[in-house]
Amino acid sequence: MNIHEQVDHLIDTRPGKQLLTPVYDESAIPVIDGLLYQSNGTTSAYMLLTDHGRIIVNTGLGYEAPHHKRLFDAVRPGPTSHIITTQAHVDHVGGVDLFRQPETTYVAQANNPECQADDARIQGLRMRTAGIWFDMLGTDAMRIASENPGVSMRQSRPSPDIAFDRYLNLDVDGLRIELYAAVGETTDCCIVWLPEHKVALVSNLLGPLFPHFPNLNTVRGDRYRFVEPQLATNRLLRGLQPEILVTGRGEPIVGAPLIEASLARLHDAVTYVHDRSLEGFNAGVDVWTLMEEIRLPAELRVGQGYGKVAWAVRTLWEEYVGWFKHISTTELYPDSSRAALAELVDMAGVDATVARARAALDRGDAVLAIQLGEAAHQAGGTTATLSHLMADAHRYLLEHGGDESFWENGWLRTQISRWEGELG
Repeated sequence: MNIHEQVDHLIDTRPGKQLLTPVYDESAIPVIDGLLYQSNGTTSAYMLLTDHGRIIVNTGLGYEAPHHKRLFDAVRPGPTSHIITTQAHVDHVGGVDLFRQPETTYVAQANNPECQADDARIQGLRMRTAGIWFDMLGTDAMRIASENPGVSMRQSRPSPDIAFDRYLNLDVDGLRIELYAAVGETTDCCIVWLPEHKVALVSNLLGPLFPHFPNLNTVRGDRYRFVEPQLATNRLLRGLQPEILVTGRGEPIVGAPLIEASLARLHDAVTYVHDRSLEGFNAGVDVWTLMEEIRLPAELRVGQGYGKVAWAVRTLWEEYVGWFKHISTTELYPDSSRAALAELVDMAGVDATVARARAALDRGDAVLAIQLGEAAHQAGGTTATLSHLMADAHRYLLEHGGDESFWENGWLRTQISRWEGELG
């Protein structure tokens, strides 16, 4: 395979739906034997060996940390001189307290406390919707607890001992490490660079799937992620010329040419969508049209198993322009669209509306079918015919591209289950 085919292969072997089911290893995986070990989970944790101890990079969720610690302890139980988290999301910082020892120094980028605070502010919202994408029955948590009796599974909210701004050089017990501040999923990301080994640990800096289009705003809820700092991070990473790229999910990517080609394509794909969006905004094209029309050319193909181009277009509008789309006066006031649709359903009748929705689905317009079906349901329609329609419309979307994205996949499957549940 030439280098472009290798990038395509890398994309194809990292599908979004794999994120729905974390994989937990039976033993730590040697990435570089005697130096770097991986323990998979929601997001992988890593252990770096120094001459006489270890450094932990990311610690998993609180309930996952006992699993990661048991696997790493089997290779080397400590002492743990440093913990480094590459971003402040809960699946990175959750196990810091479990790994932390009196002699441990916790290192993170300076924005870490602010990013943890952001997560805490909307914790209730996220918990209400988390079951759409994540195991809320605690299946993995219960298993990990049974395998690690008496070990704390409490979710950490740790404070860094060292919070660096732009760059930090560490010489730790025979191992040289450089930390570079970066922006990706959060504003507190960092690249853990091992210059003597040409290894870059980036975790979810560019998203857990690489090279897939980044989430400029995640469906689960988070702050917007601005494009220019992400592109600058991409260029920073390329400038290091890593020979091994260690991401938050999956096997490390090996080979400087493949890493460079993947980063270059991702950079150019994001730039393309950014530029075409701005051109459309300035030309007066509405955002909904641009979401439908902007597509990546074949040579800039990247995966869309995590972020999607259409979602990026919408986020870019709101980043640059705000929530007002300059289309309707009603945008300036509390949304009354459901009330308006209810009036129309009342005029036409629920049965006629559902029949019209089924006709829309039959011609392949599942989104219109769902809009009409939701209006009928809002107006009091609870028939089996309506429930069948709604389940079928969501299934149509899932079967026509909706299973590619982790976020879209999870949402559509949940909606299918909901409407099938209405059938009893």
